[in-house]
Amino acid sequence: MIVIPPERLAPDVLIALIEAYVLQEGTDYGEQEVPLARKIDQVSAQIKKGKVLITWDEETESCNLISREQFKAGSGLEE
Repeated sequence: MIVIPPERLAPDVLIALIEAYVLQEGTDYGEQEVPLARKIDQVSAQIKKGKVLITWDEETESCNLISREQFKAGSGLEE
């Protein structure tokens, strides 16, 4: 698994990736529904801060968003 720096992606590709992640995550935001645009902004901010990483898995040929902690914990992988 490799980390893809967000600046290596075209802005529209990055937004599409974040949107796909947000739509599939199924997180409960409580009693108030959070608009899609706000969820995208929140994940985008986490990516910019380095709290969420964009990864590419060569075996499955898939791109994923995972927390930095998940990445470090996963199979002893190093950045």
